[in-house]
Amino acid sequence: MRFIFTIQGEGRGHFTQAITLEQILRQQGDEVVAILVGKSSRREIPSFFTTKVKAPVYSFESPNFLPTPLNKRSPLLKSVAFNLKKLPAFRQSIGFIDRKIKELQPDMVINFYELMTGLTYLFRHPETPMVCIGHQYLFLHKDFVFPRKPWIQLASLRFFTRLTAIGSSLKLALSFYNFPEDPKKRIIIVPPLLREEVLSRKPTRGNYIHGYLLNNGYVEEIAEWHRRYPHYPLHFFWDRKNAPETQEIAPGLTLHRIDDNLFIDYMAGCKAFATTAGFESVCEALYLQKPVLMVPVHIEQECNAFDATRAGAGIRSDRFDPETLLSYLPSYRPNPVFRSWTQSAGIRIYATLLKYKSNSRKKVPFYDRCIGKLKSILSIKTLVQV
Repeated sequence: MRFIFTIQGEGRGHFTQAITLEQILRQQGDEVVAILVGKSSRREIPSFFTTKVKAPVYSFESPNFLPTPLNKRSPLLKSVAFNLKKLPAFRQSIGFIDRKIKELQPDMVINFYELMTGLTYLFRHPETPMVCIGHQYLFLHKDFVFPRKPWIQLASLRFFTRLTAIGSSLKLALSFYNFPEDPKKRIIIVPPLLREEVLSRKPTRGNYIHGYLLNNGYVEEIAEWHRRYPHYPLHFFWDRKNAPETQEIAPGLTLHRIDDNLFIDYMAGCKAFATTAGFESVCEALYLQKPVLMVPVHIEQECNAFDATRAGAGIRSDRFDPETLLSYLPSYRPNPVFRSWTQSAGIRIYATLLKYKSNSRKKVPFYDRCIGKLKSILSIKTLVQV
């Protein structure tokens, strides 16, 4: 089979998932003919991604969250207003995705939570079937348990997730644990897509704290952490544009520009891990048996942290607080079930794609496939359901 990947370019999780899935498909004799990455001017496509994948990589303009003045939490209303001004560019992105699908004629488009792909299927209605993959599709599952958060935030998260999946034929929800599929919403639960470099790594227990920052405004909190506990070396990674490869803020406090092999090296040998609760890095820590401090940046990461806590990954906090993490360490217990579940990802996901391909129905009219779906998305009942 021939595939096109479309990827939301925020953070590192979707990139590492795409690397892994491309390797799985190529091992089976299939081909990824193009990878289309949605990004903003604030982000760069990380070099670890472009050097690892075999398919040609193209980028297009996609909506993104704006940083706050402190570059920590994302201001939703300002982000919406900012992105509305860029509608002409987003229209061009829809045309670009549609042209690539028509030009390359893949058997399937696999969408890693990219909004513009869903909108392409809404407005341009490509005939190529689309499968969505990401942990966010758990939020649409009838059995998923949410944290106690304002209903408008949860409804907005589910609404956005539905937008990314307009026109999709199947949703593969990456999960910390297995539970039944949701046939009505065409959601199948699958393990996290961790790379072979993670699966084959044997963890050791060092004396330093490892971390990942999506937004660089948390650096001051990390610096304060280090001033209070200077005997714990800190190695944090970020994806700040134009940052040096390695930057020593103070003796024992080092910031690294995101490099995925180096990131896994530090993960395997750390004492504990601190992060802004991205799904992928929490999965890597859980697999390598590292206790995690999770500091969510937005509502999606609030849900990740809540679910990861239930899976035994670690604890949630409102700030990067060393006392919270260190007090948790004695009670941490590894999760052996997660390791075996994760190791089955390649077999389960490929078998699901093959089954879907063999059982795929004939193409249905655009009205039934997309407009009908949009009506469901926009209904009051769907919007408020949490």
